Amino acid sequence: MPGILASIQLRSLPGLIAFVLLWLLLVEGSHLLLAFLRRDQLIGWAIGPLGVTALFVREPSRFYIVLEALLPALVSGSMVYIGFFTAFGPVALPHHLLLVIGVTLVGVLITSTGDIVNALCDLLYPLWGEARVLRHIQILRASWATIHFTPFGRSYLLDRFQATPTDLLKAF
Repeated sequence: MPGILASIQLRSLPGLIAFVLLWLLLVEGSHLLLAFLRRDQLIGWAIGPLGVTALFVREPSRFYIVLEALLPALVSGSMVYIGFFTAFGPVALPHHLLLVIGVTLVGVLITSTGDIVNALCDLLYPLWGEARVLRHIQILRASWATIHFTPFGRSYLLDRFQATPTDLLKAF
């Protein structure tokens, strides 16, 4: 094991910083791509420390829930492998099978643990309609996200809850 640690080589510190930013950007981009492909009525979106989240009216299909957890994890794992185990990456690690699996798994867990937990919650305890919207708003408010409602979302909140977005967000 000491030979593995001695063979780690940092090629470029600015490259490592750029790699980490690109890695996180591509993972968030995969979330946004899935949100755009969903084709459902958008209530709003939230921007917070945990990324960008879209709020939809209906519960997604089981396939979409699984895809929403697996695609970002696949993107994350691919980026970690490229960044640490290829000639293109800013860090050179030796190609030992356990090291490749361990580093890739840690990278995927860093970016996708929340997605996997959310997918399990949605699959085991599905919510529909107003309960789903309220749960998402409550989670987003707890994470200090800024929520922006679409015109459809404002009319939906007024129709279903008899409240404006400002009034509803004050309740949480």
